[in-house]
Amino acid sequence: MKKLLYLSMLLVGLIGNKVSAQVTISAEVRPRTEFRNGFKTLREKSYDPVLFTEQRSRIYMDYASENFRMMVSFQDIRIWGESPQIFKTELGKTFINEAWGQYYFNPEFSLKVGRQMISYDNERILGGLEWAQQGRRHDAVLFIYEKAESRTKLHVGAAYNQDSDVPEPRFYQAPGASFYNVAGNYKTFQYAWYNKLMDNGSLSLIAMNVGIQNADSTVSFKQTWGAHGFQNIAGVKFGGDFFYQTGKQGSRDVRAMLAGINATVITKLTPLTLGVEYISGDKDPTDSRITAFSPDFGTNHAHNGFMDYFFVGPENASVGVTDFYLKSSFPLAGGVLNLNIHEFLTGSSQFDQEGVKLNRTMGTEVDLVFVKQLKGGVTWHLGYSQMFATETMMALRGGDKSLIHNWAWTMITFKPTLFSTK
Repeated sequence: MKKLLYLSMLLVGLIGNKVSAQVTISAEVRPRTEFRNGFKTLREKSYDPVLFTEQRSRIYMDYASENFRMMVSFQDIRIWGESPQIFKTELGKTFINEAWGQYYFNPEFSLKVGRQMISYDNERILGGLEWAQQGRRHDAVLFIYEKAESRTKLHVGAAYNQDSDVPEPRFYQAPGASFYNVAGNYKTFQYAWYNKLMDNGSLSLIAMNVGIQNADSTVSFKQTWGAHGFQNIAGVKFGGDFFYQTGKQGSRDVRAMLAGINATVITKLTPLTLGVEYISGDKDPTDSRITAFSPDFGTNHAHNGFMDYFFVGPENASVGVTDFYLKSSFPLAGGVLNLNIHEFLTGSSQFDQEGVKLNRTMGTEVDLVFVKQLKGGVTWHLGYSQMFATETMMALRGGDKSLIHNWAWTMITFKPTLFSTK
């Protein structure tokens, strides 16, 4: 009830200021139904397929004036049927999605602070993870410089996290008070992103430092730095990524890399993209160094297959991956059918329990996604994926490769603008 009251007061305040600023209120309802039968990992004969619907519901409130902009959005994430039809209390799944303000010192330089999405380029290193219903957000401060004349952008961001296990301000001055124990998050985070648009191309540079709290109260720092870019040459679009990781994870040194290259040709019938991406893995378990690259804050669902066998959560662990892929799209029934084919190899040498070196080929994945724009701006997705696994995949991940491993899903997105001033 309090949330609704606060939301109503905010709406009244925004509308009351509509004369001197741009106010936009929009909403989103996005249910997605999934049939999982070998999604993310190989199934066994004892496994049963699962069918469920997960829904994301959001409301966005955007206020923009000459001097600053503010965004507040709330979201509710739930599985259909997990709450009783009649209830007074339930597990809290309604929370703030974004809440940030951006102050413009001048048309080129601004400061953005608060809970926000941090997403760049192809989201390989930093992404909003919007495929996941909950998304990913950072509590951070950003310094933003963007100059249209020179077509350059520079964003510098930082964050320092603290939990509230004892809700008393003086506790933060006590011994050990700065220990951070929120799972899956960082203690401290700094990054810089530079982008330069060029004739028929673009180049981005990223440098990122992440501090993770160790169990012994120390903080280990891992650095990720590299480049992403593309260039159109003679009608062919060439793209590439190169990133390297250094620093420490716990007491172990990190030396890992990601490198990818692709080319897109537009034919009379359809675009064709051919590419390969190599992500290093740990070669020798006795080596004190970590050589497995980890795209910690990227939108990993967008890469290496939609069935999320790699780098989504703990999947694939330290094996790494070499991904040869073909991507294309075709007009169909008033929409677009996207086709992706991946051939996955390990990103490092792997051995079975007897110490015999495994064949590098892990499997082939085929992804089909049909997208259609319906009336009123409503979007419909329909997807099907299948994994054809090898003995190597079974040795590394368990399961039974002789079974069918597939995933089907459908999603409809309603995202109307409810109110907007001129």
